[in-house]
Amino acid sequence: MYRLCIFDLDGTLTDTLDSLTFSVNETLKEMGLLPVTADKCRQFVGNGARVLMERSLLEAGETDLGRLDEAMRIYGRIFDANCTYHVVPYKGIPELLTALRQEGLKLAVLSNKPHRQTVHVAEAVFGRDVFWRIQGQKENIPRKPNPQAALQIAEELGISPEDTVYIGDSEVDIATGTNAHMKTIGVTWGFRGRSVLLEAGAEHIAGSPEEIIKLIKE
Repeated sequence: MYRLCIFDLDGTLTDTLDSLTFSVNETLKEMGLLPVTADKCRQFVGNGARVLMERSLLEAGETDLGRLDEAMRIYGRIFDANCTYHVVPYKGIPELLTALRQEGLKLAVLSNKPHRQTVHVAEAVFGRDVFWRIQGQKENIPRKPNPQAALQIAEELGISPEDTVYIGDSEVDIATGTNAHMKTIGVTWGFRGRSVLLEAGAEHIAGSPEEIIKLIKE
């Protein structure tokens, strides 16, 4: 039985596509650029806000990325005010978290979303007493798939990587867990599909939150 579950946030615990798409398009609008579709935004998510804006600017026709710093300033302001816009937990996630805690597992969140917004979203949706640690992207910590943050969370809780499961919806998450020598579970309800997760090397694939409980118990 594992002792710690580290979850990605966007696309894994919470459906945040509306908030991300809204904030990206409000940024592009303020810059006088055309919007991107929600499907494109889905593809751009996973490597942090800067990569999200880089890809969005390219999609909007800014091929030299000379306005990236401007975009980051605007996006930071807009997203900070709208990071919970239409955000909801995926069906079955609250029940999953309750069941895992009842089994005695510790829970944590690790996201490439900026730290302030990661904490805000996780606490707004799930409350303040569910996760032992909520970690977003900070300047002094390499972003996923670098394993440093995941390993730090496990170390601070006194739990070995071998007793930890990393759960996420993207190739970035699978690489993070693999790099940290943690068991990996890819989920298919988020921003990527089963084929992407399998190609990334996910040890297990879950099509529903209920499957995660079974996999962990096994």
